[in-house]
Amino acid sequence: MSQTITSNPLIDRLPAHLKQFIKPQNYEEYTPINQAVWRYVMRKNVTSLSKVAHKSYLKGLEKTGISVDDIPSMYGMNRILKEIGWAAVAVDGFIPPNAFMEFQAYNILVIASDIRQLENIEYTPAPDIIHEAAGHAPIIANPDYAEYLRRFGKIGCKAISSKKDYEMYEAVRKLSILKEASNIDQNDIDNAEKKVEALQNQKSTPSEMALIRNLHWWTVEYGLIGTTEDPKIYGAGLLSSIGESEWCMTDNVKKISYSPEAAFQDFDITKPQPQLFVTPDFAYLCQVLEEFADTMALRKGGHRGLAKLIESENLGTIELSTGLQVSGIFNRMIKNEDNEVIYFETKGPTAISFREKELIGHGVDTHSNGFRSPIGKLKGINLAIENMSPRDLKAYNFYDGEYIEFEFESGITVAGNNITGMRNVQGELILIQFSECTIKYKDEFLFKPEWGTFDLAVGKEIVSAFSGPADDNSFDLVTHVSTTTTVKQEHSSEQNELHELYASVRNIRNGENSKFSLEAIFEIIEKDHQNDWLLSLEIYELVHDRDPKFTSQILKYLNELKLKRTEIKHLIDSGLEIIDKDLTIA
Repeated sequence: MSQTITSNPLIDRLPAHLKQFIKPQNYEEYTPINQAVWRYVMRKNVTSLSKVAHKSYLKGLEKTGISVDDIPSMYGMNRILKEIGWAAVAVDGFIPPNAFMEFQAYNILVIASDIRQLENIEYTPAPDIIHEAAGHAPIIANPDYAEYLRRFGKIGCKAISSKKDYEMYEAVRKLSILKEASNIDQNDIDNAEKKVEALQNQKSTPSEMALIRNLHWWTVEYGLIGTTEDPKIYGAGLLSSIGESEWCMTDNVKKISYSPEAAFQDFDITKPQPQLFVTPDFAYLCQVLEEFADTMALRKGGHRGLAKLIESENLGTIELSTGLQVSGIFNRMIKNEDNEVIYFETKGPTAISFREKELIGHGVDTHSNGFRSPIGKLKGINLAIENMSPRDLKAYNFYDGEYIEFEFESGITVAGNNITGMRNVQGELILIQFSECTIKYKDEFLFKPEWGTFDLAVGKEIVSAFSGPADDNSFDLVTHVSTTTTVKQEHSSEQNELHELYASVRNIRNGENSKFSLEAIFEIIEKDHQNDWLLSLEIYELVHDRDPKFTSQILKYLNELKLKRTEIKHLIDSGLEIIDKDLTIA
C-alpha cells in the first residue's frame, strides 16, 4: 500500500496542525466498482448539468483536468490546480470545521478521498471524492469564486464554536461513516440519526461557527446563482448529487434571494433541502461574507467576544487595543456597569503574542497555570498607559525598578515593584512586569505576591476575540484524535468476483486484455449477481450499436430488474438515456 502524500509548494507551507489531517490517497484501493460509480455519476452530470450548472462548471472540469472515466489522482489534480494557484489534499472524512476552513484560507481544497458505495450513488451525507473533486474543484477555476472561498476560509477559521458544535461535528461524522460502511446494523444508523436530530432540535443561541457554517452550506455546498426565476447551480453538494441536482430545479424547492439572513437558516444534512438561496453573482457572496464578518467577535471584540470564548471552553485569543494578544482557555471576566471588560483570566497553558508572533519569554512554559490581568484606563488620568510617552510614565511614577501603586477607573488597584516594560513597534507599552504585586477588586484579591511575578497586559479594551491561538507555534496543536474513523471495506468472495467482472468490462472498453468475454460476464451476472444493475448497463453501452440480439437480452434483464427493484428504475433509465443519445465524452 502506498503511503505517499502528493504535494505542491502550497501544501509544503501548511502549518503542522493542518498537516496532521492529511492522509495518502492510496489510489490502488479504489475497486473497479468504485471506478464505475465515478464514471456513471460523471457521465450523468456532464449530460444534465450542462443545462442547469453555472457555465464555470464544465469549463472548470476541463481546466482542472478531471476525467469523466477515471477517479482523479491527487498527483494529477495538484499538478493542474497549481496552475490556478490552488492545491488539494486527501483527508479521512469530515474534519473539524475550523480546520476545514483554514485549509481554504491557504488555497487548499480538502478532499475526502473515499468514494460512495453503489447503493448511495445518488447522494451520501459523507464527504467523498465525487463531492469534493467533481463538485468543488471545477468551480474553483473561476477566479471570483476562488477568491470568495479563500476569504471565507480566512474569516471562517476564526469563528468561535460552542460545546454543541463540537458534539454536532462528532455526531455528523459518525452518521456519515455508518451510512457508507457495509454490514452495519440498521439500529446503529438509526441511533446515530437520532443523535444528530436531537442536537439539531436543541434550543440554544447559535454560535458564530454555527452561523458561518450555515452560510457555507447555502453557498459553497448548496448555492444557486443567477435569478430566482432562472437559477444555475454552483454548490458542490448539488453538483455532485445526481438526484438533487435535478430535484432542486423543480418548483418543489423554494428559491430565495441570498442575504446575510441565510446564516440563520439551519439545514439537515440527511435530507434534500426544501429551500435554496440564489446569489446574483460571485462578487455578492463576498459582500454578504463581509457583512457577516462585521458582526463577529473577530472584528467587534468586547465583552460579547470574550463571553463566547469562555462559553466555548476551547483555545481562543483576545487582542487588546495595543495589539497585545493573549491565547488560552478563558474562564473568567469582570465587567463594569457599562458592560466593559475590566479584568480577564485564562486557565492552563497560555501564550502572549503581538501581531501573531509569540513574545520572547511569554510562552506556555512561562504561563503554564494561566494568565490574568486588569485592563482599561487609570483613574484620574486622561491618558491610557499605552498612550503615555516616556515623560508621561515618569510623571506618573512608572519607573523601572521602583515601587508603584495605581488604580484603574474600574476600582481595581495594583501595587508592586515595577521590574520592566515591553513595547510594541509603535513604541507603546504592551506589557509591564511586577514583583511583590498585589491586585485587589473590592474585597477580592485577584493576585497576591506569593503567586510569583505578575505581567500586566496593557490595553484600554478588547478589540478582537477569535478561535485558536495568535501564534500557531505557541501550542502543540498536533493532537486531534476523532472518536470515529472511516471503516475500510472488507470484501466477500462474491464481491471480489464482481470486482473482477467490472475490471474485465473496464479492460474491454479500454481495448485491453480481459479474462472474460462480455457474454460470459453477463451470464455470470444473471446467474450469481442478480441485484447488480450498473455492470449490465456498462455492457449494454459497449454492444448496443453492434449486437442487436445481445442488446435485447440485456434490455430484457434490465427491465425485469426495474420491476423487481423499483428504487433503482430511474437510475437504469438515466443510464440508458445517456447511452442511447450516443453522447461523446471527451
